[in-house]
Amino acid sequence: MDKPVLPDYAGACISNIVPALLDGSVEPPSWLPDAALEADQVVLLVLDGLGWDQLQERLHLAPTLAGMAGSRITSVSPSTTATALTSIATGLTPGEHGVVGYRVAVDHEVLNILRWSTPDGDARKRIDPHAFQPNAAFCSQRPCIVTKAEFVSSGFSGAHLSEVRFNGYRVPSTLVVEVRRALRAGEPFVYAYYDGIDKVAHEYGLADHYDAELRSVDRLVGDILAELPRGAALVITADHGQVDVGDNLVELHPDVAAQVSFQSGEGRFRWLHARPGRAIALAEAARVHHSDTGWVRLREETVEEGWWGERVTDAARERLGDVALVAREPVSYNDVADTGPFNLIGRHGSLTPAEMYVPLLVGEA
Repeated sequence: MDKPVLPDYAGACISNIVPALLDGSVEPPSWLPDAALEADQVVLLVLDGLGWDQLQERLHLAPTLAGMAGSRITSVSPSTTATALTSIATGLTPGEHGVVGYRVAVDHEVLNILRWSTPDGDARKRIDPHAFQPNAAFCSQRPCIVTKAEFVSSGFSGAHLSEVRFNGYRVPSTLVVEVRRALRAGEPFVYAYYDGIDKVAHEYGLADHYDAELRSVDRLVGDILAELPRGAALVITADHGQVDVGDNLVELHPDVAAQVSFQSGEGRFRWLHARPGRAIALAEAARVHHSDTGWVRLREETVEEGWWGERVTDAARERLGDVALVAREPVSYNDVADTGPFNLIGRHGSLTPAEMYVPLLVGEA
């Protein structure tokens, strides 16, 4: 693939779902089925990690999802949970809300957005989530949110779900119960989030475990549809898709590493932060040694090409690195500072079709 898939920020993109549903001044988009726009109550369910390509390859495993109306839309850049969920919730591009990745540079530290931690530990007191991302969520309507109970008080929730009403769940069956309660209470809009597909893909890749989880998710979707009262609709989307990289880890070439001060981002969207005065030389070295597996862009090139949206705030720009190394092939660029409890087999973050295209599906009672 010669060119990256760029987000359709002006059209069928995850950043435009919530404004289409909640902002009456927004012209109804053609890519959102009428059933969602005309419904008395709407449940927006985000299935973390369910890419359009992966779903299309497994429609026989997901008859409920396969029977819903809709098509594909794009994620944002990078195609990663922290950035995408913030765009879904706020209706803004990454350049506007400033959550520009999974691991973001903040004053020469690297903040892990999902854990809200730096190498020094919990950063909630030092880096205020509300100040980091101050834009209101869900058009300032304070809707009912159904998410995992352990996420309610997290720093990331504080950054992208400010001023909402949380309803925590523990396991998928109780997610359905919380959605049912909200609908019966007359909530006009309910936002629900489920992360099982993403977790399974990360640890096991896109094989048998992934297929089993997709079957389970399809049953979950069926259970929610069964709870919809007359006149209600279920809207399903995702934050990103997945690529099975296995153990295809790429180390930075020594000529590249010699000019790097530190890295942020993640395996399929690495930001290389240059040593003082070495940004151009770093980009040239990265192009020489890594263009066989990825796209290499200077920071300003990503801005000019529209990776972050039409508007990029000063705060967002400061959080970007000097050189973006973005995987085109099924590989992950290694960074010893970016570790977790296990090696990730399924990954995302890049701008390939498998990662960038996600479903936008609608079902009715």
